[in-house]
Amino acid sequence: MKKLFLIFSLIIVTTGCEDVIDVDVPSENPRLVIDASINWFKGTTGAEQEIKLSLTAPYFEDSVSPATGAQIQIENSSNQVFIFNEDSNTGIYKNNGFIPVINETYILTINYQGEIFTGSETFKSVSSINFVEQNDNGGFSGNETELKAYYTDPADEENYYFFEFISDIPVIPTLEVYKDEFTNGNQIFGFYTEEELTTGDQVVIRNYGISIEFYNFMFVLLQQNSEEGGGPFETQPATVRGNCINQTNSENYPLGYFRLSQVDEFLYTVQ
Repeated sequence: MKKLFLIFSLIIVTTGCEDVIDVDVPSENPRLVIDASINWFKGTTGAEQEIKLSLTAPYFEDSVSPATGAQIQIENSSNQVFIFNEDSNTGIYKNNGFIPVINETYILTINYQGEIFTGSETFKSVSSINFVEQNDNGGFSGNETELKAYYTDPADEENYYFFEFISDIPVIPTLEVYKDEFTNGNQIFGFYTEEELTTGDQVVIRNYGISIEFYNFMFVLLQQNSEEGGGPFETQPATVRGNCINQTNSENYPLGYFRLSQVDEFLYTVQ
């Protein structure tokens, strides 16, 4: 211990005499970030939808700028067009008359600063959450609260799921993706664990139906964050591209994703 303490003391002394070094971090022009998540919560009409546009920022920049002044529409296979209008200058574009249809294919078109961005996706259904099981002796330490949100996967279908767990604890929501490759037609569960959960805390559990393309996109994204130890929206070690394409200038590709999901929400109070 004395040897370790001596080394630690030397580190403090020597680093205290060092000059501040400015690191020249490479930068590029801001890219468009598309958060086009069309969510149809069960029990609602799904008419009210919004799309968020923002711009990438330099590595050490804390704030993110909204992408304002865009023209956005979504068109279905029947050529029915839904226009999304910007709410002031927020980069948030809204439509109050959207019509969600399961298994319908939709095309997103964004006109931003003279460039056309498009994406295509199919609206996916989702299984309802049947019940939640709680275990107070979970995790590697045995002191974490574990929640298992059970749902029944439809038989003879290829299904993909995106789970979101939001608790009263001010941390980044827990996100997970699942596929039914080995659980087709069975009752399975989404998994959540948190050491700081206490009796009375409320956890919002959401199960989204997703396409195989979005499953692959999120799987890579979450795997990278697991390796780096950061949150799902922090800087990634490699660029993960979504399903939106710049039709005008392919080199100025956007980030983000166009997704259409039916959603089942379950509110659980920790026992």
